[in-house]
Amino acid sequence: MAGGRRRKLLLSKIYPFTCGRASFRDDHSQIGQPGFSRVVFCNEPGSFEAGIRKYSNNYVRTTKYTFASFLPKSLFEQFRRVANFFFLVTAILSYTALSPYSASSSVVPLVIVIGATMMKEGIEDWRRKQQDIEVNNRKVKVHQHDGNFDYTEWKNLRVGDIVKVHKDEFFPADLLLLSSSYDDAICYVETMNLDGETNLKLKQALEVTSSLDEDSDFSNFRATIKCEDPNANLYSFIGTMELEEQQHPLSPQQLLLRDSKLRNTEHIYGAVIFTGHDTKVIQNSTNPPSKRSRIERKMDHIIYFLFCALFTISFVGSIFFGISTKNDLENGRMKRWYLRPDSSEIFFDPKRAPVAAIYHFLTAVLLYSYLIPISLYVSIEIVKVLQSIFINQDLQMYHEESDKPAHARTSNLNEELGQVDTILSDKTGTLTCNSMEFIKCTIAGTAYGRGVTEVERAIGRRKGSPLGNGEVNGVSNTEDSADAKSTVKGFNFKDERVMNGNWISEPQADVIRKFFRLLAVCHTAIPEVDEDTGNVSYEAESPDEAAFVIAAREVGFEFYKRTQTSISIREQDPVSGKKVERLYQLLNVLEFNSTRKRMSVIVRDEEGKLIILSKGADSVMFERLAKKGGEFEEDTMEHLNEYADAGLRTLVLAYRELSEEEYNEFNQKFLEAKNLVSADRDTLIDEVAEKIERDLILLGATAVEDKLQNGVPDCIDKLAQAGIKLWVLTGDKMETAINIGYACSLLRQGMKQIIINLDTPEIQSLEKIGEKAAITKASKESVGNQLTDGKAQLTALSASDGAFALIIDGKSLVYALEDDMKKMFIELAMGCASVICCRSSPKQKALVTRLVKSETGRTTLAIGDGANDVGMLQEADIGIGISGVEGMQAVMSSDIAIAQFRYLERLLLVHGHWCYRRISTMICYFFYKNIVFGFSLFLYEAYASFSGEPAYNDWYLALFNVFFSSLPVIALGVFDQDVSARFCLKFPLLYQEGVQNVLFSWRRIFGWMFNGLYSSIIIFFLCSKALEHQAFTSDGKTVSKEILGGTMYACIVCVVNLQMALTISYFTVIQHIVIWGSIAIWYLFQVVYGAMSPQTSTDAYKVFVEALAPAPSYWLVTLFVSFTTVIPYFFFSAIQMRFFPMYHGMIQWIREDGQSNDPEFCAIVRQRSIRPTTVGHTARVVASSGRQHH
Repeated sequence: MAGGRRRKLLLSKIYPFTCGRASFRDDHSQIGQPGFSRVVFCNEPGSFEAGIRKYSNNYVRTTKYTFASFLPKSLFEQFRRVANFFFLVTAILSYTALSPYSASSSVVPLVIVIGATMMKEGIEDWRRKQQDIEVNNRKVKVHQHDGNFDYTEWKNLRVGDIVKVHKDEFFPADLLLLSSSYDDAICYVETMNLDGETNLKLKQALEVTSSLDEDSDFSNFRATIKCEDPNANLYSFIGTMELEEQQHPLSPQQLLLRDSKLRNTEHIYGAVIFTGHDTKVIQNSTNPPSKRSRIERKMDHIIYFLFCALFTISFVGSIFFGISTKNDLENGRMKRWYLRPDSSEIFFDPKRAPVAAIYHFLTAVLLYSYLIPISLYVSIEIVKVLQSIFINQDLQMYHEESDKPAHARTSNLNEELGQVDTILSDKTGTLTCNSMEFIKCTIAGTAYGRGVTEVERAIGRRKGSPLGNGEVNGVSNTEDSADAKSTVKGFNFKDERVMNGNWISEPQADVIRKFFRLLAVCHTAIPEVDEDTGNVSYEAESPDEAAFVIAAREVGFEFYKRTQTSISIREQDPVSGKKVERLYQLLNVLEFNSTRKRMSVIVRDEEGKLIILSKGADSVMFERLAKKGGEFEEDTMEHLNEYADAGLRTLVLAYRELSEEEYNEFNQKFLEAKNLVSADRDTLIDEVAEKIERDLILLGATAVEDKLQNGVPDCIDKLAQAGIKLWVLTGDKMETAINIGYACSLLRQGMKQIIINLDTPEIQSLEKIGEKAAITKASKESVGNQLTDGKAQLTALSASDGAFALIIDGKSLVYALEDDMKKMFIELAMGCASVICCRSSPKQKALVTRLVKSETGRTTLAIGDGANDVGMLQEADIGIGISGVEGMQAVMSSDIAIAQFRYLERLLLVHGHWCYRRISTMICYFFYKNIVFGFSLFLYEAYASFSGEPAYNDWYLALFNVFFSSLPVIALGVFDQDVSARFCLKFPLLYQEGVQNVLFSWRRIFGWMFNGLYSSIIIFFLCSKALEHQAFTSDGKTVSKEILGGTMYACIVCVVNLQMALTISYFTVIQHIVIWGSIAIWYLFQVVYGAMSPQTSTDAYKVFVEALAPAPSYWLVTLFVSFTTVIPYFFFSAIQMRFFPMYHGMIQWIREDGQSNDPEFCAIVRQRSIRPTTVGHTARVVASSGRQHH
């Protein structure tokens, strides 16, 4: 790009703190030592010196497998599961003489199950591969030779390459900024992909390379960079650049990180420092923690139990077999003559009975292995994937405005959604919109702004006088909230005294003009003018700052242009009433940081006056006012307290005029401090700024609202009725968090608040002295005492109807989370209806989440939208990311992503409950059907004196779990509903079935196992006794093993499918097809398989066609045994449903028997959902009515 098009904006004058010169501090002395050994040859990536260092290329791979490693790694993953490894061992043993069945009948089902799971893994990894290909094939301009830049793919970049990145493009690697389209080589960078922050960061190149402003300038550019080795620290960088035999120190200010985006800058030139997996963003990308649901972990215990049962019955059978074998031959007389014990090999040799018993044990383990459901894992994975698809496609969780549906990023935790006991939520951007709106202000002691905040409405409801139809600032406000909705983003200010130029008529018009002029000038925003419409938009470092500039524009003070040394605004002239342009010479910007809590600009107006304009937190601004400058201080403080009560964020505005001498003295010291190379440079700059920011004159204060998201109060109310506890973990100050708590009904009138903080006079006096040890000791004692007092309050009033709320700040949380105090803290917190943690750091959020999860043993869910929530999301059992305006970091670290907090209601109460019930019932049923099948093998073997003979044909054994009973259970896991979505939301207490785990308790599991046990016993004995000692066919033949086995097998297939029909609550066409179709497939299989050659079908050859089907007794026995077996369960279910219904059973009565028209019955069922000690507006109404009755 030609230098003539370069933007002339010296923003180093605007950012004096961040853009200061880097210095050779102690850190740079480490260059060349271990950990700081990287050498980059700029513009010479192909040189010999660069080649011998063998830096990684820029190809990034996020896949789990490669083409070569897929088979071994995937097989290893599959056989890490105990059940799969067991079936592998049985498949290997099936090739020996010990096996009671053919090897192929054992291997084929294992191959099908393992193959299906591996295919799923392969498809998922292929999708990741496609994403990698898309990223690696992005294009960027790279210097080739002689000043020519051509596009090349990201994956081809090498360390030392010079690249040119244009506006709104991502950086392809970690780059060292050399120059930009601005004269002073600054650029704006958006790091949303890295840290979730939407505000722009400023970077600045070294002065020595800032002149490289054209492509041709790089034809002869050569430099050597020595820096730190690749590491994961995003916020540090140590290095030096050697250019023309001069050493220049490098800092993070020159480092542009991969996956961040260039904004508000036409182009930059950069040298590639780190590539591919050496880049800081990839170094930071750790694999998310492996999460398994509680049901899945419990399922492992059930499988271990079945293993114990399998080995036990194998051992018992082997003992009986050994005794029978030893007694087979007595005095030359053979008891079991058909086994030929006199000439048998080791398996039935009476002389070696102990060894024969050991061999029989191995045979029995193979035979009874059907107790373990081989298709359980793969069936559950299929079901969970299908459940996730339904979640993703739920239109009621689709946010049309942002075009974002729900997205289940993992299917492992579906059923866990139905067991959440505690939700830990971020506030800003999660409960609130993170969209700041200028709504009120106080100027010269007068409050302006008619808007009503959500918090004020909540306060009005608490007082019984909703502000929506009340008065604000003494003026009637009858605007409907929908009509009053702001049409300008960031501006919701309504006051006819100020708008449309009416401020000129106000008594303090001069102060009002200075107030809005300050908002238009005191900032670091960049204006962008639309060439077509002429409209001005702003790029600001924070939503708050954007709201201030927009507010000034809407009132009539429009900031529209910024140059290297000036700010231009259009404002209304109070005399002529016309718009006039004002030019303010920008001299210095003293920027905002967390220590200063204020920002100031020093400008010279058109009259030559020097003015310092300041805005900041009330805690630092009031102490900097002149003695005569706080004329409106008392009124302003009163308004600030009102604004804080209304949940608004406030800033105080002040100014003063400077003399030339004072400014010159300040500027000289400021420049000296700015150009220092010592370690205390920033401290000295702060000290210089401190001296000029004094004796200010108060103008007023602003109030912006971070609005609650739509539906948040209703969602919290429903979750509270479901018995779910909600904790809010926020970085905001206590007053704001409390007011938001009232707005969303986490807090209510009459709720007893236990507030734990360290704002005591004793600790404040110690902080002034600065003795750290004494402060720590006193603080810990104070927190301990407050926790003890809180527990005492809780115990004393536990019998009453009052609910408690715990509110604790970040300083107190430090001590409350220590080992000797955390148990007391969690006991107090769990006894409260709501918990709010204020001023919490990201680490504290994660530690609190870990504490709740470990101490309660219940399922925790964390929900957040920013990078500061990632630790919390990964620590919780389930992490929910809000795909909001704070970037995608939280979403990328989450298990499920949703667009709005209110969708949590449907996600948990509907999908969570359904998934929990489906998976629980599905697993119980799996074990039931395998016990029915497997125990029948044991009973038959006992009937046959433990001879190791299977009751069924080899392929009957192999295909039971794969074809004849698997599809109905998958259909149950995907489609079954005990209660419709509407009733799930109408009766939220239904959700407690999952929290209390009533559907997957050991009692219920053993109940299903007992059902399988007695079903197997009924089937075996009825079949064997019904067919014993009588003619079976028309020609008088009795039953053989094949006929008995075929009849038993038919009964088992019918029974397990009839049991499924009785279990299902919600029949669909698909379920009818798979249940009755499975029975039909069994009969069809017998016909086809029996028609095959005897070598293939073995003992099933034409058994069904020639023996079973023509015999009426076969059909009579099958029907009689099948219905007899399921009758006990039918009666048990009917009695339970009629006389002892569970909560979902009561709701089913409402649905099925038309009792939804009986308001009295519905009220009885619904009342179980509402408890006065919970939170939410429903509980508030109940508590309020209770107080009125008293």
